[in-house]
Amino acid sequence: MIDFRSDTVTRPTQQMRQTMAEAPVGDDVYGDDPTVNQLQAFAADTLGFEAALFTSSGTQANLLAILSHCERGDEYICGQQAHNYKYEAGGAAVLGSVQPQPLTNQADGTIALADINAAIKQDDFHFAKTRLISLENTIGGKVLPLSYQAEVRKLANERQLALHLDGARVFHAATKQAVPVQEITQHYDSVSICLSKGLGAPVGSLLLGSKELIKKATRLRKMLGGGMRQAGILAAAGKIAFEQMPLRLEEDHQNAALLAQALKALPQLDVTEPQTNIVYAKCLLNKQNDLRDYLLEQGILISAGDPIRFVTHLDIKQEDIITLTNHIKSFYQKYE
Repeated sequence: MIDFRSDTVTRPTQQMRQTMAEAPVGDDVYGDDPTVNQLQAFAADTLGFEAALFTSSGTQANLLAILSHCERGDEYICGQQAHNYKYEAGGAAVLGSVQPQPLTNQADGTIALADINAAIKQDDFHFAKTRLISLENTIGGKVLPLSYQAEVRKLANERQLALHLDGARVFHAATKQAVPVQEITQHYDSVSICLSKGLGAPVGSLLLGSKELIKKATRLRKMLGGGMRQAGILAAAGKIAFEQMPLRLEEDHQNAALLAQALKALPQLDVTEPQTNIVYAKCLLNKQNDLRDYLLEQGILISAGDPIRFVTHLDIKQEDIITLTNHIKSFYQKYE
């Protein structure tokens, strides 16, 4: 199957499989798994943080960040389209009694500074205490401007709030802007990085922050059942993903641009120009479900949303894009 649904569907490389098989391991709950410790130290040093924590998923990393910054009855500000608000089962509210304050995302993925400032609650016992601002980069495949992130950092400092980044695809943002990833992460008190979304690892994410924050997050991870034992088997693939895979993300961006160009030739689709590895195409005939079913018969997987989202990744080659577009053309011929 050729799978365009997400960049989470990739299979581990042969190097990852071999390294996983040979990885030195220990009990990570005791803190003595050498491969996990090596990954955490390397990631913290690379992104400019004091410490890092290996977690089972990006959802868990984001939840640990929110619960480490906030207490019960506190509030965090985020976008209406933020993953940690919309797509993570309400974990912060359900498990931490932390209230989300979602605000409208602008067309470029940002949240207006004026909206953030206006949403920060007064120190009044009628209100939840605003403790945290959470941004996402990339969001919907869009890259937040560096200047904007610096402005949010300044606002957070002025209002004495913490600032978290859901950086599941932050390496895509750094690749698009042609800057070291630390140029982005320097603005944040904590950052989550997904190793299995875009970077090709089979499992795992990282949470980065101060030693104090990571100490608290480690306790919370145990509470949530996220303390894994010989986790070095997984961390071994994660380290390869973190070290090597950002170097090839430009290929995914080029493939996304190639796909968008091919799809724009079809009058039945309204295609948005991609910034990174995600292409959105609205089916003007509202036949996205039929298209999904047709492509499945051809050995191609897509998500039939409105718009349709196509994601390029490690396992997608240029010939796969040609195959996809040819089949989409064949599907729409009956509507011409």
